[in-house]
Amino acid sequence: MEEDGEEYLFKVVIIGDSAVGKSNLLTRYARNEFNANSKATIGVEFQTHSLEIDGKEIKTQIWDTAGQERFRAVTSAYYRGAVGALVVYDISRSTTFESVHRWLHELNTHSDTTVAKMLVGNKCDLENIRAVSIDEGKSLAEAEGLFFIETSALSSTNVKTAFEIVIKEIYSNISRKTLNSDSYKGELSANRVTLSSNGADGSKQEPSRFSCC
Repeated sequence: MEEDGEEYLFKVVIIGDSAVGKSNLLTRYARNEFNANSKATIGVEFQTHSLEIDGKEIKTQIWDTAGQERFRAVTSAYYRGAVGALVVYDISRSTTFESVHRWLHELNTHSDTTVAKMLVGNKCDLENIRAVSIDEGKSLAEAEGLFFIETSALSSTNVKTAFEIVIKEIYSNISRKTLNSDSYKGELSANRVTLSSNGADGSKQEPSRFSCC
């Protein structure tokens, strides 16, 4: 049941190897900015973004890995409370694609609730030096039950779509479980904030497959 004056604040994390473009994906989505000379993120960094779904304002706090991925030391606190994740690799660097399994394992190990997961092949503007095919990305996503999309933070290709698919899936997951379980709101209490609009509701959607260009 919906409760007046209550809505959810979704926490979404962006994970993946260093220099795959996680920070630029975040700034492109949150502020429509791109910095070709961006440095590795230092310290905790996140952006809050709002999206309207079914006439309701849904707030999402999107976390960047703060450079910890360079040391393979992303802490459990980073994942705590996350209900969505973008697992990012660089289509021009096969080693970053090979790391996806490790990132998924880490996410699954530290997650304490259902997480909507999107596999993101970033930098699809680098088609001329592509090292990971679209089919390879799709196959891995299908095997792991993930959404899949290729993006370019540089050209803004599919960036908005990637985040919005994850946010809408979270909305669907939480709505369905809230309707089916009175205790689920307690489970998500860490992610809930009081706002001036109603709670969310939605329906389950099957994973969509997208590709660049």
